[in-house]
Amino acid sequence: MVNNPFILYGYESEKYFCDRKEETQQLLKLLENGNNVALIAPRRIGKTGLIENLFHQRKVQKDYYTFLIDIYATKNIEEMIAVMGASMLSSLRPLGTKVMQKFTDVLSSLRSGISFDAIGNPSWNVEIGDIRLPKTTLDEIFQYINAADKPCLIAIDEFQTVSTYPTGKVEALLRTYIQHCRNAQFIFSGSQRTMMGEMFLSPARPFYQSTSMMNLSSIPIDKYCQFAQRHFDEADKTLPSEVFQTVYERFEGITWYIQRIMNELYAITQPHSSCSLELIDIAITNIIRSNEFTYQSMLFQLPPKQKELLIALSKARKAEAITSTKFIQRWHLSSASSVQSAIKGLLDKNFVTTNLGIYEVYDRFFALWLTNK
Repeated sequence: MVNNPFILYGYESEKYFCDRKEETQQLLKLLENGNNVALIAPRRIGKTGLIENLFHQRKVQKDYYTFLIDIYATKNIEEMIAVMGASMLSSLRPLGTKVMQKFTDVLSSLRSGISFDAIGNPSWNVEIGDIRLPKTTLDEIFQYINAADKPCLIAIDEFQTVSTYPTGKVEALLRTYIQHCRNAQFIFSGSQRTMMGEMFLSPARPFYQSTSMMNLSSIPIDKYCQFAQRHFDEADKTLPSEVFQTVYERFEGITWYIQRIMNELYAITQPHSSCSLELIDIAITNIIRSNEFTYQSMLFQLPPKQKELLIALSKARKAEAITSTKFIQRWHLSSASSVQSAIKGLLDKNFVTTNLGIYEVYDRFFALWLTNK
């Protein structure tokens, strides 16, 4: 039973997934017709949710094996392979021991990192040091994919991460495997628009013209409002359109923030009553307060120049020309060179995002907390 219908993590069912019907069908049509897809959208707009929704379609579950592999936190090809293996085994686990063993039997190079319980269910205990020959293990993974008794749909989330690996030939290596893979279609999901664009649209890169491009935008406000109001109605609560519109516009239609606010508004609105505009600020305060210790720790760990710039960016909201004299004087920063150095560190740590020369703090709730500093 779901206590709060505004799901924040994972996927529950279509009942708790807002719209994306056209996008789901578009993505399925592309994959069924032999296309690999580069799915591009800012983080927290709902790319992973769309993929999960596609993978939970009855037809897809019947006809395909599906694998969702998130490589966002990986730093090299060894970590990527470890995440691939663990994610694939986890996806196969609900299908039973025999299906899992078909996968683990192929991974002879990682035999020491895979253990079995008394009834033969495998567990993934692979350490990065176990992957001594990455190409060999990758060979084995693709051998399994090509030999699987169903075609596979494989989504690699935050795919632009591979371009940051110290071994510069990972893109070319993956392109070669994928090009010769006849039993799978791939979704390359990414949030860094510029990096993804370079990977798939530059003639100098291995993945040039190898995919269909698909961009994901915000869920339309009218459909999202209907979805939210339906869930309030089912709990004998009322959500006025103006309240939803205020939240939607304040957080620029970004799915995760809207879900988070709606989750809190749903929790604090009493049965037989209406959610008021005043409750929005209460909900935001509750969310920020629940994360305050984390925010304090994050800020404490930053060098002084990065901390000063982060606070300036939070107050500016959307900042451009951040090394200009105007910006530096406006926010009392020391120099253009210190800003250049600080922004590099903040981007590397994913505290800040940039798009078309505009910088903003990645976590909107963290940014709101910072504005009071």
